[in-house]
Amino acid sequence: MTAPAEHESLRLWLRLFTCTRLIERQIGSALKREFGSSLPRFDLLAQLARFPHGMRMGELSERTLTTGGNVTWIVRALEADGYVSRRIARDDKRAAVVRLSAAGRRHFSSMARAHEQWIISMFTSLSTEERHAMHDMLGTVKSQCRPPRRSE
Repeated sequence: MTAPAEHESLRLWLRLFTCTRLIERQIGSALKREFGSSLPRFDLLAQLARFPHGMRMGELSERTLTTGGNVTWIVRALEADGYVSRRIARDDKRAAVVRLSAAGRRHFSSMARAHEQWIISMFTSLSTEERHAMHDMLGTVKSQCRPPRRSE
């Protein structure tokens, strides 16, 4: 017997959530084991890798979907490890700009290569067509989840 449509949607959401948590747990464990790092640290480094001139702490918080306090804590730890540097923004003395150091770029590069291989291995049971179809379907769901744009 099939569940009503609304229950199918709930079951689908639970399956997505469970898969996400399982993948996060595996990747987090691998990052800890191989690099002594964590997924939040990896995510923050990934954002900084996209912006070679650096990002403000607030931008990092928005892009990593993390609280400002947590970003501050992660940045301090990465700074102590020599992977990032912080400086005062030229246009706003109250804001700090964070960017990757040369050591941070090297460290992130090796982490990113390993991360990519771990993710690839998790999806090997799906064909190329299935991965494309899943990507498209999740894109449709993602567009429904975005908050409406405010007109200004």
